[in-house]
Amino acid sequence: MSACTCSPIAGGHPDGGFIPVQSDWTQADWLGALAVRLNVGRMDYRVAPGLYAAGRPDAAAPVFVTANYKLSFDHLRRALRGLDAWLLVLDTHGVNVWCAAGKGTFSTAELNRQIEVTGLSKVVSHRRLILPQLGAVGVAAHAVAQATGFTVIYGPVRAGDIPAWLNAGRRKDSAMRTVRFSFWDRLVLVPVEIVNGRTHLLTLAAVALVLALIRVRGFDPLLASSFAGYATLLLGSALAACIFLPLLLPWLPTRSFSIKGATIGLILTACLAVLAPAYAGSGFWAVYQGGWAIAGSALAAGAIAAFVGLNFTGATVFTSQSGTLLETKRALPVIAGAAFGGLALQIIGAFCNNPS
Repeated sequence: MSACTCSPIAGGHPDGGFIPVQSDWTQADWLGALAVRLNVGRMDYRVAPGLYAAGRPDAAAPVFVTANYKLSFDHLRRALRGLDAWLLVLDTHGVNVWCAAGKGTFSTAELNRQIEVTGLSKVVSHRRLILPQLGAVGVAAHAVAQATGFTVIYGPVRAGDIPAWLNAGRRKDSAMRTVRFSFWDRLVLVPVEIVNGRTHLLTLAAVALVLALIRVRGFDPLLASSFAGYATLLLGSALAACIFLPLLLPWLPTRSFSIKGATIGLILTACLAVLAPAYAGSGFWAVYQGGWAIAGSALAAGAIAAFVGLNFTGATVFTSQSGTLLETKRALPVIAGAAFGGLALQIIGAFCNNPS
């Protein structure tokens, strides 16, 4: 059987046929998974919607429904190693099941459409569909039954639990119902968040250079040192939030992601401000010395880290879609005000305490 590739491939054939796939991942699959973890080709990492066959399924084999985001598809087919099953892939525009269900693409209408397009009722003798539990918000089971005659069954949260779930007579224990967000789950978010923020990081670097020029007022040896100080403040707060916010998420204060992020930025500023007096003669530490500079640093670093934290609201199990929208609406004006205020105080500090 041929393996899935990273490029789009045909799903259901016009004659109601299907594409066979193997459960084991190839080197290309592993490299593709690594690439999307780094946000390389993420929006194009998909398979075509349609009907696929894992193993040698017959008319009585179970039908598993998934999204056409290739990583979701790959995790499902790998979980079905040694099993004979059908995979019905919905067109979610390359979005994973959970997000697609919230966006309305992993939906009742799309499921009904794929059942019809693939001629599924002619392929299987039963009328049961196994959907991922995280897709429940997008699919109305009763509407699917009324339109197609297929009954919707929700499987475990994680594809890896499917074999155990089947062996248990399709009964889920509490672990199979629980959405976990472990240290490893949070760790894998770090690379993609850093790559996603590359444009913001370049912008912060440019701002750091402008602030350094304002402080030094000319191209002299102090410029590089001053730029390094501002870059450590601005870029450091963003990178620290990208790394430490997901890792320390359960232990950071409050339920607000923007406040969790701001906490990291403030801690970074406090640590640097404590070290600064011992290096009073260096242009690097000038950004952390004096009342104006420290206040500006705290506001700027807190705002930047808060913005990074806000981006995590849609990547965790701790918030709903409405909660994400509400926090974004409330936090963005405060973050913007703190960022501009911090930059203003830094400029004032640069003129009040110019080392040149």
